[in-house]
Amino acid sequence: MGTKRADRDQPPDGRISNLFVYGTLLPGDVRFHLLKPFIVDDGWPDRIAGQLFDTGEDYPAAVLSTRTASMIVGNPYALLRASLSEALSVLDEVEGVVAGNYRRIPVTTESGVQAWVYEGGGGLPLRRIPGGDWLAHRPPHLARPLDPRS
Repeated sequence: MGTKRADRDQPPDGRISNLFVYGTLLPGDVRFHLLKPFIVDDGWPDRIAGQLFDTGEDYPAAVLSTRTASMIVGNPYALLRASLSEALSVLDEVEGVVAGNYRRIPVTTESGVQAWVYEGGGGLPLRRIPGGDWLAHRPPHLARPLDPRS
């Protein structure tokens, strides 16, 4: 799956075709199997500006801000352009965009990749995750995915 960096950049039509994930959509977590059919490559480590919070519901929430020195650890993934609309529709539903829990917004990662990311929509008590790394923070019972295919 070794996609060249040029293939990960913004497509010629201006549509963002990358997704930055920081929580349960990461490999080894409970929702990666929902993302996997739509990705081109294995992703790569990167970060975005903002703070990561534990919702207390076994998943994190990101609050993006360029006014903080805090960073959120995650991976951008190039999405298959042929199924980009389907991927975003499925993931919007998974992330609760329809219900207003999270919203999908554009972001530029620390390495300069333009990507979509899901930002927390509020409504839950939040505890800041120092270091912004969900995989290092997540509760031990979430260390294995629920779906063995992921």
